[in-house]
Amino acid sequence: MHQTPKFQEDHSSQLPALQLLQNLGYTYLTPVEALLERNKDNQSVILEHILESQLKKINAFEYKGETYRFSESNIKNAITVLKDFPLVEGLVRANEQAYDLLTLGKSFEQTIDGDKKSYSLKYIDWEHPENNVYHVTAEFEVGRIGRDDRYIPDIVLFVNGIPLVVIEAKRPDLQTKQGDKPVDQAVSQHLRNQKMDGIPQLYTYTQLTLAIAGNDAKYATASTPAEFWAYWKEQFANNEAREASRVFNSQIKNTPLSEEAKTKLYREPFQYARAFFDQLEQEEIAVTAQD
Repeated sequence: MHQTPKFQEDHSSQLPALQLLQNLGYTYLTPVEALLERNKDNQSVILEHILESQLKKINAFEYKGETYRFSESNIKNAITVLKDFPLVEGLVRANEQAYDLLTLGKSFEQTIDGDKKSYSLKYIDWEHPENNVYHVTAEFEVGRIGRDDRYIPDIVLFVNGIPLVVIEAKRPDLQTKQGDKPVDQAVSQHLRNQKMDGIPQLYTYTQLTLAIAGNDAKYATASTPAEFWAYWKEQFANNEAREASRVFNSQIKNTPLSEEAKTKLYREPFQYARAFFDQLEQEEIAVTAQD
């Protein structure tokens, strides 16, 4: 039996999560690619180029039986509106406003043949999820408010370039002076990040925050105090549902990434871990073949 290497940071939880998310349909962006999508501005948290492309794709309106697209200026204005959430009233209020905008959309005036009317623009296609695009990145550097340094969340999930999920991952064998569980350390890191001198601009859009450490997981929404984070527990209506879930999870978790995907994933800062995960993958394939 091989021993899990002593990974830097929390990569022993981070890398399996990244592989699983890719198998679920998320496209992986390297930290460098994610920064480029933000115009190399680590104070910004929206992948603007992806968002702009998606706003053009998923939005249209009808006028006298004809289909029209929103103007370039309205697309730019829609992005500006999404980015412009002042935090003067606190993170909870900003998060509520972002939720309303993402779920309800916003109206913009457009002139067709001299007739000016307001039409609703959506940021996410809730009726047809397949029209959206899903990305995941790791080591997502975000500049702190009013400071020159930054915080680096472990994993961030995006829908149409909008960060909706933030995950902190800890090694399951992490030792702490306070004696806290590793998963509670991940919760504490989220709460630190959400302070006004942290990176609240990221959590403005976040609809789900996750703390993971091996098989332990907790979840909450933005600004949830530590004592109210919920433990992740799978519940099933019957044994048949439990078995179906087990088979599905096993298939997803054990599906190897393509060579192209692995080459991209195991770049800086994860390149040192590829040999271990390649070996683990080969052992799993051998066990499956025996079964």
